[in-house]
Amino acid sequence: MLPRLGGKYEIDIEITSRPKAEYLTDEYFALDLPVAPAIMVGDEIITEGKDIDDHTVEAAICRHLGLPEPEQESTSGRGLLGKLFGK
Repeated sequence: MLPRLGGKYEIDIEITSRPKAEYLTDEYFALDLPVAPAIMVGDEIITEGKDIDDHTVEAAICRHLGLPEPEQESTSGRGLLGKLFGK
């Protein structure tokens, strides 16, 4: 998801990955960063400690860049093949 959005918008993406134990230290909490796993756009915490859908992340990126938010694709009422092939 992130490489695709990095190619679509002019943004720098920084991915920080550490062993889980490092996220539970006093030093990590002193940094005032969100609980991992997390996604931040600028100073805004989009999610922490849980998964998130692509649209929510893309909308946050657009808000940060001052662009209109993308419309969310509706998949209700479509079968599996329709969802896969966009019909």
